[in-house]
Amino acid sequence: MPVPLTAPGVYIEEIPSGVHTITGVATSIAAFVGYTKRGPDHRAKRIFSFADFERTFGGFASDSEVSYAVHHFFQNGGTEAYVVRVPKSGALPAALTLRDKVKTGVNVLQISALSTGIWGNDLIADVDYDGIPEADDKSFNLTVTDTARGVSERFAAVTMDKAKSTFVDSMVNDEDSGSRMVSVKALGAAPNRPAQSGTVGEKLALDADGKPTGIANTKKLTIKISSDLPIAPPIANLQVTFLGAGEPVPTSALGICRLLERTVNAAIQTSVPGARVRCVPTTSAEGTTRVRVVASIPDALDAVIKFAPGAPVNATQGDADAVLGLSGGVANVSHYWFGTGRTLPALAEGAGKAASDGTALPKTADLIGDPTKFTGMSALDKADLFNILCIPDATRAQASDPSALDGDVDPNAIFSAAGAYCAVRRAFLVIDPPPNVNDTDTAADWKASGLAVREKNAAAYFPRLKMPDPLNEFKLRTFAPSGVIAGLFARIDSTRGVWKAPAGVEATLTGAQGVVYKLTDGEQGALNPLGLNCFRIFPIYGAVCWGARTLVGSDAEASEWKYVPVRRLTLFLEESLFRGTKWVVFEPNDEPLWAQIRLNVGAFMHTLFRQGAFQGKTPREAYFVKCDGETTTQDDINRGVVNILVGFAPLKPAEFVVIQIQQMAGDIQV
Repeated sequence: MPVPLTAPGVYIEEIPSGVHTITGVATSIAAFVGYTKRGPDHRAKRIFSFADFERTFGGFASDSEVSYAVHHFFQNGGTEAYVVRVPKSGALPAALTLRDKVKTGVNVLQISALSTGIWGNDLIADVDYDGIPEADDKSFNLTVTDTARGVSERFAAVTMDKAKSTFVDSMVNDEDSGSRMVSVKALGAAPNRPAQSGTVGEKLALDADGKPTGIANTKKLTIKISSDLPIAPPIANLQVTFLGAGEPVPTSALGICRLLERTVNAAIQTSVPGARVRCVPTTSAEGTTRVRVVASIPDALDAVIKFAPGAPVNATQGDADAVLGLSGGVANVSHYWFGTGRTLPALAEGAGKAASDGTALPKTADLIGDPTKFTGMSALDKADLFNILCIPDATRAQASDPSALDGDVDPNAIFSAAGAYCAVRRAFLVIDPPPNVNDTDTAADWKASGLAVREKNAAAYFPRLKMPDPLNEFKLRTFAPSGVIAGLFARIDSTRGVWKAPAGVEATLTGAQGVVYKLTDGEQGALNPLGLNCFRIFPIYGAVCWGARTLVGSDAEASEWKYVPVRRLTLFLEESLFRGTKWVVFEPNDEPLWAQIRLNVGAFMHTLFRQGAFQGKTPREAYFVKCDGETTTQDDINRGVVNILVGFAPLKPAEFVVIQIQQMAGDIQV
């Protein structure tokens, strides 16, 4: 806004320069779609290492092609990826239904594992009322633990009241801040909170100094413990000395719990080796303190210990149950286990539903998915950006015959859908050869007529690779190469740029110790004109990628998108300019805007020119940016359209190096 000129003097104004810096997007974010042994179903999860994959998706699985492909990707230089888990047919998630604290036998909360598979049977849920007002019969704290990984999530002060912002469904099911392991669903019209896990005593009687009333150093207090443990021999009416003569009296609820833990654990260890009792003080918002005991018993992790009155042995002893509020201890499951077969029916306040891994691996329709439900590859709609798509399950081999294609997958249908999807997302598809394509003849037939996909945003590779299998003593196993190629793309992009062909002697295939068919120069000479990229084994260099043509890169097609680096550079430019020119929308469509566009797009292209992305000795030879009255007519302006024309001279790989040798005649001096 101009400064008003009211008095003589010097005025300074800052004038906008019109600079809107365009930043190049990432070029090698890979996306993998297929079966993994665990993880959220049909959700694109972002990972930055194979350790991330192990934490979220469970690591290697012999029937998971994706698990190996992701490992190959990071092994060969990949740094970022999305993984979409497609479950097996008939797979079921582990689930748990908790009952009402007040109304006997009424279900109030259903908790389900976020993904299918028996991994969910290792989940437990804990409910407590610590810090919750006693008058609030709707709120509680929910803790979910994956016992196999030792990972916990806690949702404090959630409520069954649907009208409140802390409604348990809203808090746990939130896509951004909610649980990464489970989803929940409140049941019924006006449910109360579920019963606490563990054994909970009555209110502790504490004096003004915080000491439990009725305890003196001259007394020994006893507790009678009734245990429901599915072990032999059963334990019942276990007598425990709580406080010995001369021991200091605990001065806090935490001290009471630590003393109780020590004495009870010492007593039960002789009968139940490995048993462990954890005692925690649970305090309401009003300050009322109770003792909550959770037992962990081998082979019966949901076993219950109930405290009952203990008769004094002599005059120096008293009833600890009366002092510590344990006489009214309510017996409940120590943990709510997902799945079935873990909960003690007589004491359970909840019921589990067993999970299942399913039977058949994902089929063609499962991998393609439903765009309306965001399943299969359509789950990637939720991902902001990915550049390389890999579907190793599309050419999955039979379990009984590794040299034959699994009949449940149709590579052409899957790759056709994936190619169309990549065209929309400006991504590049890596196509694996089927397991029965294992020599030159079958490879030529497959590329020429068997592969019914002709996409410029895709490339096919041959043959399949032999790599170590960590699940089988690192013996060699045949794998689809897409994960290796995606990692190779990432490595070349980071060291040379997306305009460099991901092929040549520096395009080594890390981890590859062989190929299913070793090609000769003559055999590759028959496949290269078809646009099929080959892997070669050379002395010194080992396994390398020795081709960089797209699916339309055959000599007969003579496509302008013949080479992989040219196509991937174009996709990079399109995505970068698409994101970097959004500021143009709704600006006045006139010469000042066109000049700003030329400035910003030209600066972006010039930066790439200086990095060596284009042919030409000068910027004029390498690229141009045109946006003026010729590209945008008055009719375009009337329709709200601005046209930007960007041209570039791409670098094309030196696929054939021709060396001419001439014998020089001697120079005769006369």
